[in-house]
Amino acid sequence: MNVKQIEKENSRAKITVELEKELMEKGANQAYLKARKDIQLPGFRKGKAPRKLIESIYGAHVFYEDGLEEIFPEIYQFAVKDQDLNAVGQPSVVKMDIADDGTTTIVVETDLYPEVTLGQYKGLEVERVTASVSEEEVENELNRMAENVSSTETLDRPAEMGDTANIDFEGFDNGVAFAGGKGTDFDLVLGSGSFIPGFEEQVVGMTTGEEKEISVTFPEDYHAKDLAGKPVIFRVKLNKLTVKHVPAIDDEFAKDVSEFETLQALREDIQAKKLAEKEKDIQSAFSSAAVQKAAENAKMDMPQSLIEQELDRKMDGFAYRLQSSGLSMEQYAKMMGGDMSTMRNAMRPSAETQARVDVTLDEIIKVENLEATQEEVDAEYENLATEYGMEPDRVKALVSPEDVKHSLLTKKAVAVITDSAVAVAPKAENQGEEATQE
Repeated sequence: MNVKQIEKENSRAKITVELEKELMEKGANQAYLKARKDIQLPGFRKGKAPRKLIESIYGAHVFYEDGLEEIFPEIYQFAVKDQDLNAVGQPSVVKMDIADDGTTTIVVETDLYPEVTLGQYKGLEVERVTASVSEEEVENELNRMAENVSSTETLDRPAEMGDTANIDFEGFDNGVAFAGGKGTDFDLVLGSGSFIPGFEEQVVGMTTGEEKEISVTFPEDYHAKDLAGKPVIFRVKLNKLTVKHVPAIDDEFAKDVSEFETLQALREDIQAKKLAEKEKDIQSAFSSAAVQKAAENAKMDMPQSLIEQELDRKMDGFAYRLQSSGLSMEQYAKMMGGDMSTMRNAMRPSAETQARVDVTLDEIIKVENLEATQEEVDAEYENLATEYGMEPDRVKALVSPEDVKHSLLTKKAVAVITDSAVAVAPKAENQGEEATQE
């Protein structure tokens, strides 16, 4: 083999390679041996036709194209890898010329990992919100904790507001049952306003096992136009009556649900933990914004194959998460009113962004001469083992040292950007959006 020419442009390479006749003959013969079992010529049993006879009928180089596929791994190693071309994606043969002496010249095209010119990546100004926890958030958490330790009592008395009535019901319009008006074993909290006006008030006073007809009128603005403003009758049976006992939120409550002796101490702990959670989220958003800004400042010709690889990872990751819901990607796409192509296109912008970020971080690793020691790699294996509940040797069998090392280096590159970034207050419109989100 002889590499005659290498042309590079916009993260893509064209490699012109000359292949000697012997190498092409090797590939062509392998292709013939694979194909002959399906070839039948007059006078020969199927699979027994000689190669020379087949070539005399279909052409002297009939097996060259398939033969090229047989020897392509060998060609790729010599023409791409041995030439120190940092290729990505799937290469393709775009031209093939066969000379009279059997020498073959091919042109191989492949994407290259892009060359990057970094812009500013240190000292970037990045918006960062200030974490805060409101009294309402603390109260909501206390109420949630109280609900978790509440108890339920079954009642043997007439229903009252605040009770939970388990009922069967069916609605009738002039003696005819109407759609959507039937339910069984429905838990209705009396006084919650879940049903149309007047319904819950008439359940009050019922006892377990009692059946009753309840007359109500649908509101004039009811969403079902055929029922709006109509008087109807519901036949109701009370199956069970319960009441939830939620403990008072006081010092005794704090002692029961935590290690604290007072409600004030519990409040302060809730506030501190929520503040720490928000700080973590804010720091993560700050870091992501800084890294993305550094990537936007970098110049590169991004090959399409890198974007497609990132898209594949995103699609595979989403499919894996969907499995827990018992859905396939195809089913989910159909539910969303699209197909797999629609989903892939929807993910493309984020894949493009992530691919650009990855390339930028790789360049920072080189420019900053970042390194990961063996001790750091070993420690990361221990962390992964703890995180996934596996033995370290099992993790090492699943994750290569190169992958662990690259992950560590990527984290260090992110730290170079983030640690030097300057936090600035969000613009007024962004602060409004943040307040809305909270």
